[in-house]
Amino acid sequence: MITINEIAKLAQVSRTTVSRVLNNSGYVSDEARKRVLKVIEETGYTPSQQARSLRTKETKVVGVILPRISTETASKVVAGIDSVLSEAGYQILLANTNLQMEKELEYIQLLVNRQVDGIILLATNVLPELVAKVEQLSIPIVAVGQTFPNITSVVYDDYHAAKTLTKKFIEKGKTKIAFIGVKETDEAVGVSRKNGFLDAMRENGLEVREEWLITGSFESKFGYQAMKTIFTETDTMPDAVFAATDRLAIGVMSYLKEQNIQIPEQMSIAGIGSSEISKYMSPSLTTVQYENEHAGEIAATILLRNLQGEHVPPEKIILSYRLIKRDSL
Repeated sequence: MITINEIAKLAQVSRTTVSRVLNNSGYVSDEARKRVLKVIEETGYTPSQQARSLRTKETKVVGVILPRISTETASKVVAGIDSVLSEAGYQILLANTNLQMEKELEYIQLLVNRQVDGIILLATNVLPELVAKVEQLSIPIVAVGQTFPNITSVVYDDYHAAKTLTKKFIEKGKTKIAFIGVKETDEAVGVSRKNGFLDAMRENGLEVREEWLITGSFESKFGYQAMKTIFTETDTMPDAVFAATDRLAIGVMSYLKEQNIQIPEQMSIAGIGSSEISKYMSPSLTTVQYENEHAGEIAATILLRNLQGEHVPPEKIILSYRLIKRDSL
C-alpha cells in the first residue's frame, strides 16, 4: 500500500504539502496541488480512515440506535438517514435495543466509547435516566419518534393522527369503539395515540368503557390476546377496534376471523403505521401513514449541520400524516 511519504516523493513536494492537499487546509501553490492530485489519481491512493481520524478527530461514523431493527418503520428511517449521511461521506453504525431501555443507555455509552461523531436515537421512551444520559453528551444527538428536552426531536403527529382516525370510525356510524395500545412508558405510541382517541370520543359524547381500553406490548400476539379478552370477558361487544399499531391490528383481525366475525360489517378495525402487509390483509387494513424515510432525512440533515460546525438550536419538528382508507373500516 502506498504511503503519504511516497506520494510526496513522487510529486516532489513535502509531506506537509500532501497533507494540506488531502485535508484541503493551509496554503499550497496551484502547481504543487496539481502534481499531488496527479500522483494520487495515478496511484489510486486513498488515505486510511484511521489516519484521517487522528488528524481531524473525526471518525466519519454516526451511531444510530434503533428499538427494533426488523421493523418497517426502523428500516425506512435508517434508509433516510443513510441517504443523507453517505452522500456527505459518513458511515452509520447500527445498535439494536430490542425495546430495552437499559440497552439504550448501554449503547449510547458504547457509541461514545467508539468515538462516533454523533448519534441519532430512535427511543422507545423518555424516562428520566435516558434524558439525563442524553443531556450529558458532548457530541451532537438528534431524536426520532420521541420528544426529548433540549435536543432536536423529529416526531410524528401521533395525537392528531389518532384523533383523525377515531373521527373516521365515528363518521362511519361506529359508537362503541375499543382501544388496544401499548404501555404508557412510550410517550408517542402509548400516550399521544391513546389521548387522541380518548379526546375524539369525549368530544363526540361517546362512552369510553374501561374494559375496552387495553394496553401491553407491540407484538401481534398481544393484539390477538387483547381482542380475546374483550370477546370473552366483557358483556357487550364493541363495533370497532382502534389498534395503536398495524401489528396490533393484525393480531386483532386474526382473532376475529377465528370467531367468524365479519370485518367491517360486524366490527371495523384500523391501525397506525401503514406497514407493507396492511394492504395485503383480507380485508385490507385502514391505517395512518407516516413519513418515516423523510424523518430519517431530516434528522440526518440536522445532525450533519451540527457536525459541520453550525450550531442548530434544539427544536421539535412535527411531521404530517396521511389517512389511508381501506376495506377494514
